[in-house]
Amino acid sequence: MKSLELLLERIILSSRWILVIFYLGLAASLAIYAVSFGYKFLKVAAGVFDYDEADMILAILGLIDAALVASLIVMVMISGYENFVSRFDKADDEVSFLGKLDSGSLKIKVASSIVAISSIHLLQIFLNATQYENAKLMWLTIMHLAFVASALLLGYLERIMAKAKSKEA
Repeated sequence: MKSLELLLERIILSSRWILVIFYLGLAASLAIYAVSFGYKFLKVAAGVFDYDEADMILAILGLIDAALVASLIVMVMISGYENFVSRFDKADDEVSFLGKLDSGSLKIKVASSIVAISSIHLLQIFLNATQYENAKLMWLTIMHLAFVASALLLGYLERIMAKAKSKEA
């Protein structure tokens, strides 16, 4: 019976390596997104003399949004791999946050990134507010506030958990 239990535990622990497929998929999607970013950048660069100030701000906000999404992908790939699959060998010198992001702080960083991305999208929409109905603007604002509230609650819960851990130690 004990050998069956050990076999099951090995299978379950080894199954974490399946996550590598997801992280490799994220790396490939990051490469595809980089091509998309390059195309957007070339469009902005080509229109630099044609865009008025509002259009240029919208175009640059789109580039900033793309950079935030790409950063989010990298953060999830690296910290997810490190937290759930295996530690990186000798990479602490290259990436300063390795080993410092547990799953709780990763959730907060992801939520903060989502709030930042949502903020940029909402700003882009408000700069073109005349093209949207008031009801749609209201719902988009409510959705953004839900993201903000979720991020705040995650931060608050993480703070409570950190206090509980420090009292145990």
